[in-house]
Amino acid sequence: MDRLDAMQVLLAVVDAGSLSAASRALNAPLPSVSRKVAELERFLGTRLLIRTSRNIQLTDAGRDYVEAARQIVAQIRDAELRASGEYAVPRGTLRLTMPLAFGRLCVLPLTFGFLNEHPQIDLDVLAVDRTVHLVEERVDVGVRLGELSDSSLYAIKVGTFRFVTCASPAYLARKGYPASPADLVNHDAAVYGAIEDAAWTYEREGNAVRGMPNIRFRVNSNPDAVTAAVHGIGIARVPDYQVSAELRDGALISLLDEFDSRTFPVHLVYVRQGLLPLKLRVFLDWMAPRLREVLREVEALRRPDNPPAVLPSVGR
Repeated sequence: MDRLDAMQVLLAVVDAGSLSAASRALNAPLPSVSRKVAELERFLGTRLLIRTSRNIQLTDAGRDYVEAARQIVAQIRDAELRASGEYAVPRGTLRLTMPLAFGRLCVLPLTFGFLNEHPQIDLDVLAVDRTVHLVEERVDVGVRLGELSDSSLYAIKVGTFRFVTCASPAYLARKGYPASPADLVNHDAAVYGAIEDAAWTYEREGNAVRGMPNIRFRVNSNPDAVTAAVHGIGIARVPDYQVSAELRDGALISLLDEFDSRTFPVHLVYVRQGLLPLKLRVFLDWMAPRLREVLREVEALRRPDNPPAVLPSVGR
């Protein structure tokens, strides 16, 4: 039995929460994962895991052994990284996960500059709209939108985003400028999703305010709702980073800003561990300030909630 290999399999099972999840994370057959854990238990002469139909639990002996195994594996990994030069020169493959739209619009353009400055680092990007388990899927760093729920991760806050209600100048010239969410009843909307409740919920000074537009165009992606808004089909309400280019060039105008005060955090997250590989440290140091600047620029594009003089108002 290869004890180091068995330790790593055991840690994968504990981190993933089940034998089947560890099998997927390790890309190894489930019987092989189960066998290695059983062999380790026979070698030690004690039970490490209590297996149930849904998950696994550690015995007292298992908790002690896993803690020691983590230290051993971490020390070996640090020694390997030092020997390979990853602590001396930033190099190797860095795996990054990010949400689809935010990643494409805000993160991906920055990664090209990072790669140009660090020619010995390769990026493996996983762009998905789901929460990625960094340990289970062997990801080095992630971009997370919204409040964090996993306290086992280190997090660097790089800014915030908020939702913006917006419409094209042509639409506003035709339908008027809403003065409050209540005015949305007189307006058409292009929306993302298939929800039955079409109301938009706003927040002003801590109080919720709802608006109910008439849905003229419903799609299954925010970019399509933005395109419809640019073409004058109706008003859209999307995260501000998704319309930064349109707000910048005047294709869309932000509305009801004083009613959209709630912000959502943006973080870079990574797994708690010992000495960070240099490739991860230089990525965090390089990306964090640039992503902060991108989010500050997006926020600056939101305009004061005053209608242009040439546009008629509704509901005043």
